[in-house]
Amino acid sequence: MFNLSLKQQQRVIIVSFLAIPLLLLITFSYFPAVELFFLSVADWDGFLDAGEFLVGLPNQAAFVGLDNYVDLLNEPEELKPLLVSLYYFVGAVVQLALSLWFAVLVNTKLIGRNLFKTFLFLPFVLNAVAASMVFQIFYQVQGGLDSFLSLLGCDSFFTVVENGVEVVKYPEWLANPQIVNWALVAASVWRYLGFNLILFYGVLQSIPQDQYETARIEGATEWQQFRFITLPSIKMILGLQALLAFVGSLSVFDIPYIITKGANGTRTFVMETIRVAFEHNGYGIASAMAVILLILVVFFMIVQKLLFKEEK
Repeated sequence: MFNLSLKQQQRVIIVSFLAIPLLLLITFSYFPAVELFFLSVADWDGFLDAGEFLVGLPNQAAFVGLDNYVDLLNEPEELKPLLVSLYYFVGAVVQLALSLWFAVLVNTKLIGRNLFKTFLFLPFVLNAVAASMVFQIFYQVQGGLDSFLSLLGCDSFFTVVENGVEVVKYPEWLANPQIVNWALVAASVWRYLGFNLILFYGVLQSIPQDQYETARIEGATEWQQFRFITLPSIKMILGLQALLAFVGSLSVFDIPYIITKGANGTRTFVMETIRVAFEHNGYGIASAMAVILLILVVFFMIVQKLLFKEEK
């Protein structure tokens, strides 16, 4: 190869293979991120002159410094959807616990474990729109959930007295602000449970079984085996899963958007950012909101690195 040494040829091959991925990464990740910071310190309505390419600040944008961030702090209504993420944080913890539990179960000699694993993974491969519409119907008054509870003998209806007359009412799963977010969290947990299960199951398969056999011979209980063998072996993948789950809870969009359109207090931070940008043409404020979201994601990454340090 042009009279190059073996080491130089290796470097050329490595650089050649990395060139296209790095170009795509810079074009579609780093460049938009830099552009986002530019727009977050500007007042811009999103319109460009003919032929203008957005590099730095567009001609129509006015530099306002940190005014967008100050406005967000002074108008907490724009940041209020961040509180909705707390519901999904709880759901993320439940999701991780359930997926790890199911992964441990299917890792044993459980009859029908492959079928069980397939059923749990199936929701993840379903189209997000289709899965959300299924839950939209499922949560309708006297719909699938109410019928299912009735079959279990746990009737969801209750009676109230109105004008001296007893009236039978059903819980409005998608209309009651006190329960609607929990209903959406349940749908999210159902959809992504199988993905976490498969990842946990894969790492559990890599643990040598002789460690468990030795522990059982020594009289270790199931909990002791899980605590001293399983948990240390899956520590890194558990940290990765926790990071993905918590970051995902900050960027929830599809399920609440399709099912409720953000009504009844279900609007997430991403939905609010899109609304500010495309409905009110507030691209500067929306960019500042996106930067805040990015800062939160980086914060969770740092916490994850500190809590799940790789042992040397």
